[in-house]
Amino acid sequence: MKFELRQFPAKEESIYKTLYIKRSLADHIEEIASENNTSFNNVVISMIESCLKEE
Repeated sequence: MKFELRQFPAKEESIYKTLYIKRSLADHIEEIASENNTSFNNVVISMIESCLKEE
């Protein structure tokens, strides 16, 4: 599945959530973030938004 990193839109109301994920998955997400000069959070949100669009 291909996803596009989102651009930072105007600020929307946000909340904090905690996720428990495997270290290997977190490491992979960190690699993607580093390669794209963005944050871990931006990669995760981009992936979630991409998956939700496909429904």
